[in-house]
Amino acid sequence: MDARLERRLRLFAIIVVVSAVASAAFSLAQGFNSLAGIAVGVSYGILLSAPIAGISLFVLQGPMRPWLGGLSFTASLMVRSAIFAAIILPILYFQLGSVIAGVPVDPTHKGLWIAVVFSVVCVILANLIVGIANIIGPRALLNFVSGRYHAPIEENRFVLFVDIAGSTGLAERLGGVGIHRLLDRTFRLLTLAVVDCRGEVLNYVGDEVIVTWREDGGAIECRPLRCFAAMRDELARASDQLEREFGAVPRIRGALHFGPVIIGEIGDVKRAIVFNGDVMNTAARLEELSRNVDGGFLASRAAMDRFDSPPPFPVRDLGRLPIRGRVDGIDVVGIGTPTPA
Repeated sequence: MDARLERRLRLFAIIVVVSAVASAAFSLAQGFNSLAGIAVGVSYGILLSAPIAGISLFVLQGPMRPWLGGLSFTASLMVRSAIFAAIILPILYFQLGSVIAGVPVDPTHKGLWIAVVFSVVCVILANLIVGIANIIGPRALLNFVSGRYHAPIEENRFVLFVDIAGSTGLAERLGGVGIHRLLDRTFRLLTLAVVDCRGEVLNYVGDEVIVTWREDGGAIECRPLRCFAAMRDELARASDQLEREFGAVPRIRGALHFGPVIIGEIGDVKRAIVFNGDVMNTAARLEELSRNVDGGFLASRAAMDRFDSPPPFPVRDLGRLPIRGRVDGIDVVGIGTPTPA
């Protein structure tokens, strides 16, 4: 099972379970303390959450994702909420939860609007959380909520820097708006590979994206290397469309390093989780060197030694290269034009 499908199915299950529990709690709060009353609440939770979660994860984040991505945050929120309201109202009006639980329906529809308001508020809050997660990243949101990095800690991390080659020339040819649209489209494609390889987008900086993995996750099946290969594959698959729309197909180069990183929250008005340390600096400098090697990619020997399996494509030892900020240089390997295994 690919990572995108696995992630969606896991979220689907979580949403349905949480909704069933919340609906049961709502029934108890309304005074329905019998097993039948709780069963009605659970039925409504499943009936409402299953189609809403299914449409959200497999349609809105599937075929409709490019269209929704072109809308503003508020417009996207309104579209999602309207779709979900169209699901909520018929289910509550026809009292399908009661029908499924085998409880007689109330012909007076007493409490209908309370249930409608509760359901709509829950959906809007859920959409708001999803929207915020799309802005700052789901893992970053989870880390903020859990307080994992409220106090700075040290973690061993794989850090992958990926840069759009020739972006300056593209900017001169396409103009400011054109290059922004191209970068947005490119980063959306690259992010698909990050999700598939279970990485975390740390930041977008100009024409560069920074991806990271914790040691235990990144070591599995050389995920950072596979991620870079999958990024190139995504661009290759979209090459015809990019050529038609922008008259150019972006090329990427990258660099990978591994080591201890200090991670912690920083700032006040705009709080952020930042990564600091020599690993970040070294990875950035390796990325600068990657533009001068065949294949456009460099990986430090420190990163290669942490993988639990051989690389998915041939690599060549480039020995020790001089690098700014390190007197003794750094041992690196390079690759040709990688293809996903």
